[in-house]
Amino acid sequence: MKGADATPSAPGPHLAEELRGRAVVVKYGGNAMVDSGLQRAFAQDVVDLWRAGLRPVVVHGGGPQISAMLDRLGLTTRFEAGLRVTTPETMEVVRMVLTGRVQRELVGHINAHGPFAVGLTGEDAHTMTAVRRPAWVDGRPVDIGLVGDVVDVNPRAVRTLLEQGHIPVVSPVARGEDGQVYNVNADLAASALAVALGAERLVVLTDVEGLYADWPRSTEVIARLTARELDGLLPSLASGMLPKMEGCLRAVRGGVRKAHVVDGRVPNALLRGVLDADGPGTTVLPDHCADDRGDAM
Repeated sequence: MKGADATPSAPGPHLAEELRGRAVVVKYGGNAMVDSGLQRAFAQDVVDLWRAGLRPVVVHGGGPQISAMLDRLGLTTRFEAGLRVTTPETMEVVRMVLTGRVQRELVGHINAHGPFAVGLTGEDAHTMTAVRRPAWVDGRPVDIGLVGDVVDVNPRAVRTLLEQGHIPVVSPVARGEDGQVYNVNADLAASALAVALGAERLVVLTDVEGLYADWPRSTEVIARLTARELDGLLPSLASGMLPKMEGCLRAVRGGVRKAHVVDGRVPNALLRGVLDADGPGTTVLPDHCADDRGDAM
């Protein structure tokens, strides 16, 4: 079995030691969730982080699987501002697919390496509390239904699992104080949990190489940028990238030291995103790190 030392970059072992005992929150989504080989590779990366002494926490999405189930049931779906419009019928499917299928598959892949992963949802132990999220398209409000924004995180259950040596796998479903259950964007759920845990890193796996500097005219990836620079770019981002970069921005402004967006289709993407000093994709830094990062753009 390959260990954490097998990560492609030489700085890996040093950074692994520096990060030992620290929480790293990973948002798992995109093609890495639907390709069986990438699923197994991701699980291996998570276990390698755990073996290196880090404390990984996985928050998973499930968009492709939800869409496939909605199609099978003959239910239509649409997106506004990068978020799935969630009717009560859709919410039942979201809850079933995320917690009953996607989470179970991911827990199984990780536990093929040992008794590590434990699944829970944002509902469990009131880990996440959400309110209905407003959405705006072209300056006008749009009703996106039972889509929630996390307003409070109680990380006690997740911390307990980490202290017991487990790898928490969290489904982004949360309950509101109104008793309603909400579908929470996994990028934003991962960001909120990272802030609440005081995590060292947030890593968001996606299906592109990172944040493009001038999409669609160019595929040049912005290697690093500060929170202030990202804040200025948010209004111009495509809807699919918007919640990912919004999550990164919230994380670093909430105390997370670094947030990374990496291509989950690349082998060892997670390991490299966490352990490489100059990892792939796009890294978002707090504003006070501007002097240490060189030119971001």
